[in-house]
Amino acid sequence: MNKDFASTPRPTFKRTLRRISMISVIITMTFIWLLLCFASVVTLKQYAQKNLELTGSTMSHSLEASLVFNDSLAANETLAALGKQGQFAVAEVLNAHQKRFAYWSWDPEDNTDTLGALVSRWLFPVPVAQPIVHNGTAIGEIRLTARDSLISHFIWLSFAVLTGCILFASAVALTITRSLHHGMVTEMQNITDVVHDVRANRNFSRRVTEGRIEEFHQFGEDFNSLLDEMEEWQLKLQAKNAQLLRTAMHDPLTGLANRAAFRNSIAALMNDSSAKANSALLFLDGDNFKFINDTWGHAAGDGVLIEVASRMVEFGDKRHQSYRLGGDEFAMVLYGVHSEREVQHICAALSQQFIRPFDLHNGQTASLSLSIGFALAWENASVEALLEQADRNMYLVKNQRTKTIT
Repeated sequence: MNKDFASTPRPTFKRTLRRISMISVIITMTFIWLLLCFASVVTLKQYAQKNLELTGSTMSHSLEASLVFNDSLAANETLAALGKQGQFAVAEVLNAHQKRFAYWSWDPEDNTDTLGALVSRWLFPVPVAQPIVHNGTAIGEIRLTARDSLISHFIWLSFAVLTGCILFASAVALTITRSLHHGMVTEMQNITDVVHDVRANRNFSRRVTEGRIEEFHQFGEDFNSLLDEMEEWQLKLQAKNAQLLRTAMHDPLTGLANRAAFRNSIAALMNDSSAKANSALLFLDGDNFKFINDTWGHAAGDGVLIEVASRMVEFGDKRHQSYRLGGDEFAMVLYGVHSEREVQHICAALSQQFIRPFDLHNGQTASLSLSIGFALAWENASVEALLEQADRNMYLVKNQRTKTIT
């Protein structure tokens, strides 16, 4: 992926819609403005042409007598009088021989509108000519050129009105478009919020609300169905993970935490100085468990191990944690102990739990003693040292029992 493109902030859906609307409205309104301006100019040209022809026709009647009596002075006065009213820029009267009879022109220095002059030349490239008739015979001709300032005034006024109307229509169109887009943006925002929450927080319980637009509604329904499947899959996966974790950290026979859980617990204990200061470790090992297995079978032996675990849990209650390390080896972590003498009393009390015979569920009972060795956590600097001391003390107790029996 292009890094420059990736670092560029992406526009939102709302901003993109607004940009598309603005571009569409601007292009459309500009095109309409150009068409209306062109139509206005063409209409103005036709109107001005007709108006100039009408002015020429009226003036031809006024100049008829001047041509008949060959009074050029009166003709010039008539042209000047009408020209000063601003109806035309140049007026020229020709006689029957196409010779100039009278002429009037406005002062060019009064015109400062260069653009208006160019527009006037484009609209009226040639003067408007009207014949002067006397008794049905043409005795001359009058030629009129339109006034630049008058044309410019109408053109600029038309452009200003059109521009104002177009701007107002554009504002109205953008406002209406924005209002119409609001529902679409809201539905898209609803969908993106749900998608983001699911991705960021794994919140598969979120659902897209029902939409009013068919495509968004269908998308929301499909996405909700997918979320239903994902939520069900997540629950199954969590249950499976919990089961796997329990299997990995618990002994399947007795239900006690296993050796892996024991190692994790001891490591955490030795890294916690406050817990280490009042904790101890007990190792328990069966003294005659092999005899039970060999005499009554493994099923009976498993029953005894289950009962041992049950008595340990009952003794430890919620204060101490019991573990099965394997075979007939068990461990118990004591919490809230503060002296070696207190630990010795707990070991003695725990040994009493195993004096009661074990029911083999075959009409027989068996006795099983367990050798218990302990190690004080606050006296050992490492996990290995703690385990080694507890194991050594447990075997000391076991050896002493063996010598006593012998």
